[in-house]
Amino acid sequence: MSEVAEREARAASPAVEPALFRQLLGCFPTGVAVITTRTPEGEPAGLTCNSFSSVSLEPPLVLFSLRKASRLLATFEQAEGFAINILSAQQDALSARFASSKVERKFEGVAWRPGRLGMPLIDDCLASFECSVFARHEAGDHVVCIGEVRHMGAGAADQALVFYKGAYMMLAESLRQLVLQGRLGDADIDEAYRTLYGTLLKLACARADEAELDAVEAAVDAIEAHADDAPRRDRIDSASRFFSAIAAAGHNEALTLMAQTMTSVLRERMTHVLPVRARPDLYPLRRNIARRLRARDAEGAAAALDELIAQLRKG
Repeated sequence: MSEVAEREARAASPAVEPALFRQLLGCFPTGVAVITTRTPEGEPAGLTCNSFSSVSLEPPLVLFSLRKASRLLATFEQAEGFAINILSAQQDALSARFASSKVERKFEGVAWRPGRLGMPLIDDCLASFECSVFARHEAGDHVVCIGEVRHMGAGAADQALVFYKGAYMMLAESLRQLVLQGRLGDADIDEAYRTLYGTLLKLACARADEAELDAVEAAVDAIEAHADDAPRRDRIDSASRFFSAIAAAGHNEALTLMAQTMTSVLRERMTHVLPVRARPDLYPLRRNIARRLRARDAEGAAAALDELIAQLRKG
């Protein structure tokens, strides 16, 4: 087809209807982030965004798209850097706050800290990326901002906040409702843990490398290091990290996905149902699991897990 014919064919094609375009784009679930920077006066500024994407590994580049109509356009165009704060499923209110044009003082009451580049990093996010500006490009009614990642960090071990078809989709919402309604019984949960993590421990005995074994032991150390008055959230994070480390050491993607579901159940039960306090009687039991795993003793590791679950239920 000639160039002229191609132009005529494009001209004859029906125009893309904006409302339908937006609707169909919504069929692609995206994570939610708050993009933050500093004003020329040094004040923190930020907005909610679901256009965050990775660009390159070498150098490490990421991007987000900013509407030209945004009130923060000039701020971001003058800034030398920005930070990407990936939100957890618990932070939907924070997402709404930074998306609202009615909230003038976005950071009021929000826990945050300056990063190594001085960019605002919001507490309790899943991950953060502090970037220097690499490039900016105009693209239709948006400006594409590309940043080179200078510093990054992992945060809370939680589910991601996801935007899908114009609404937030909590990946663990159905599990949360089952937990709150008391429809997940103790016996069923115990059986699930024994079956799932018993299998993962046996796989880990055969497949785990030394770094993964170290991660299990580090998770045990973190649990034992808590002070008696440690915050509930810290105890929940440590307990979740212990089971996540076992799952990672098993090297089975399907079982790891199931383990993530069980971790969500654990977090919801510890948050809303179970008493969360120091349990020094469990310390040697977790330590025994890590020791059996290090010895590549599959049956012993599974038996140690059974003992831990039985003692947990007694408490």
